[in-house]
Amino acid sequence: MPTDTPYVPPTVWTFDAENGGEWAKTNRPTAGATHNATLPVGRHPMQLYSLGTPNGQKVTILLEELLALGEMGAEYDAHLIRIADGDQFSSGFVALNPNSKIPVLMDTDTGSRVFESGAILLYLAEKFGHFLPKDPAARTEVMNWLFWLQGSAPYLGGGFGHFYAYAPEKFEYPIDRFTMEAKRQMDVLDRELAEHQFLGGDEYSIADIATMPWYGSLALGELYGAGDFLQVESYTNLRRWAEEIRERPAVARGRKVNRTWGDLSDQLHERHDASDFDLRTQDKLAPDAVA
Repeated sequence: MPTDTPYVPPTVWTFDAENGGEWAKTNRPTAGATHNATLPVGRHPMQLYSLGTPNGQKVTILLEELLALGEMGAEYDAHLIRIADGDQFSSGFVALNPNSKIPVLMDTDTGSRVFESGAILLYLAEKFGHFLPKDPAARTEVMNWLFWLQGSAPYLGGGFGHFYAYAPEKFEYPIDRFTMEAKRQMDVLDRELAEHQFLGGDEYSIADIATMPWYGSLALGELYGAGDFLQVESYTNLRRWAEEIRERPAVARGRKVNRTWGDLSDQLHERHDASDFDLRTQDKLAPDAVA
């Protein structure tokens, strides 16, 4: 309940599992598995365990882009991880990602586990030789923007998005603080994209693939119901870039994978074959696929 009494931090913090908020039941101050469960394994070289959040979309978009270029080694099974149900805390998932966050990739060709979405993008780009320039200066510029995104997005999702959309109560100070930062970040991107077609230059790269699901969706008014609040229409260069990337067929496919909300036509709970994108009836989705 709201109170006029100022909050004074205790001498020693204690965990309150009932502290509210949409995702409170999945948060805890310790790592490790909460239950034993084996992850499923499909038939393709790449085994992805994920959910179609912005971080999850990064990887499925890149895999679809690689397949569109004919890189059959990028064929993948995308297994759904229901983070609201705590699937990320299973023993099988924790063995691949001790941080218990989606996405995580297992490359069965090399025996490599890859966790953290930016690391997965870099791993795949280097393995297949696409979407990362070979020229040292151009590569460095792409890496600048990839690391910018990895450092900036937590302020957007965990900062602005949490306090504006998910926190159990609205508080002016954190909303103002993270709104200011979200708008500053959009301005950074808008200014860069006034000078270049893509982030890091005029070549589409993993920097764009990493950034579009977060800031592209934000600029198009699709995140947190905050389009009017953030005045996203003022970021004309960022919106131009987002709309251009959205037109790529591989991007459209990748955005649907492991998605369990919205229109049924935009959902593909699990992806095990390219033909799965043609299956749009409810019985082809996961058993709980009622939108």
